Amino acid sequence: MTGIRPIPDTITVHVPFRIVKRGGRKEIVLPIGRHVPRNVDDTLVKALARAFRWKRMLESGQFATTEELAKNEKIAVTYMTRMLRLSLLAPAVVEDILEGRQHPNLKLAKLVEPLPFDWSIQDQVLSGRMGNDR
Repeated sequence: MTGIRPIPDTITVHVPFRIVKRGGRKEIVLPIGRHVPRNVDDTLVKALARAFRWKRMLESGQFATTEELAKNEKIAVTYMTRMLRLSLLAPAVVEDILEGRQHPNLKLAKLVEPLPFDWSIQDQVLSGRMGNDR
């Protein structure tokens, strides 16, 4: 014979990862130092789209006030004003969110909190580089 070994019936493959729940969704977490493919967070993208749409509607004069626009959209004024804050985010932060590169723990609730107007500080706060786990 040629020394060919028979193919085993079972093959075991070890893939190092763990599954965690984040915001009601299950997410695969790879070991530290491994490349983590990011997924675009649809909730954040949708909120950004709304904020910029509403900002455009207000700036164009289509609606005179946020109250008028909120009534037209059938939402609370307080919700609208919180969401409109997203239109003040640094372009780099917006780009990271749209491309799925935002900090993995960044959620909409944190994003609509009052943030510094300085874009470089926003980026540090939202990326977790200032000691915050945002």
